[in-house]
Amino acid sequence: MSSALVIPASIPSPGWSGFTIGPVTIHAYALCILAGIVAALWLTNRRWLARGGPEGTVWDVAIWAIPFGIIGGRLYHVFSSPDAYFGPNGNLALIPQIWLGGLGIWGAVALGLVGAWIGCRRAGVKLTAFMDAAAPGLLLAQAIGRWGNWFNQELFGAPTDLPWGLQIDADNPNFPAGAEPGTLFHPTFLYESLWNLAGVALLLILDRKFRLRRGMLFWLYVAYYTLGRVWIEMLRIDDAEMITLFGVTQRLNVWTSLLLLVAALVIFAVLARMPRTAESDTVYLPGHGPEAENSGDAGSDTAGNGTPGAEADGGTSKQTEVNAPETKPKKPGKNVSPDSHRGNLTGTSIEPEGSSAPGASGTAGPADREEK
Repeated sequence: MSSALVIPASIPSPGWSGFTIGPVTIHAYALCILAGIVAALWLTNRRWLARGGPEGTVWDVAIWAIPFGIIGGRLYHVFSSPDAYFGPNGNLALIPQIWLGGLGIWGAVALGLVGAWIGCRRAGVKLTAFMDAAAPGLLLAQAIGRWGNWFNQELFGAPTDLPWGLQIDADNPNFPAGAEPGTLFHPTFLYESLWNLAGVALLLILDRKFRLRRGMLFWLYVAYYTLGRVWIEMLRIDDAEMITLFGVTQRLNVWTSLLLLVAALVIFAVLARMPRTAESDTVYLPGHGPEAENSGDAGSDTAGNGTPGAEADGGTSKQTEVNAPETKPKKPGKNVSPDSHRGNLTGTSIEPEGSSAPGASGTAGPADREEK
């Protein structure tokens, strides 16, 4: 008997959506989101260090950005698909149940940026520098996280007879009413995952070639993602808020993507015309970074090594202390004037104007204490 290789004519629906550990259920959707976050942090950290960012900053920013992003993503989903929560048969108790699916990317990005801004300010680094380092990682996280929709059998597209059509269980709550059992649907989760993976490669290549800074790579990410999201979103048939603009009725996410696409291209063009400097390309905020730290250390060393500058306690300068043994009263010599003798008693010397002697103007004294 001979066996032939059978290539499936469709993408099967998953037979597993999670597991339980005692009273706790671990959902596959949550695992996909978590895997995406881990992959994004790994890639972002590698890029951040390669750009000269301080080690550990990515984790310091992540503890602010990730919770903010999850909350923002959930809020965007709830208000962009309100019927399930606020409609006649809505259930407000479903709002915090994110494991059932439903995270809006633009809510996640918007509120995540607020959290990232807080983390960056605390770390002394620029938010735009962190955004550029994180942009490919964001797309990678989205590419992985989209597989959670497959496990939940949700957010698929219209019926199709293509060989990669997606199977959905007929008894699944998301199975469209009126559709025949066995109907195949566009696997929009797969389309978006592949689109995002291609975007990760594209952003990495462009950044390596052009060294994009000041937020330019982030806005390029926004433009690329929204360009794909427009046509992918138009394939979907799940319930969504419909908006009519200019006589055209489309899903809210379609209009949001178009608006962000235009805005991202405009911002990118403006940033591209701005001149680049060393200060604009640094990852540090003004007053932070190795230069500022070295300057502070140098100032401390200067004050403690006898160079012109007053002591912290407001006393006499190191220069005065060094000369102190020479200021003991001694009998004026034959050629020493009374004024010069009095000057030596106070630890200073009275020299003719313009003299370059150690006690002349410009050495330690009250003026130096004011400059500190």
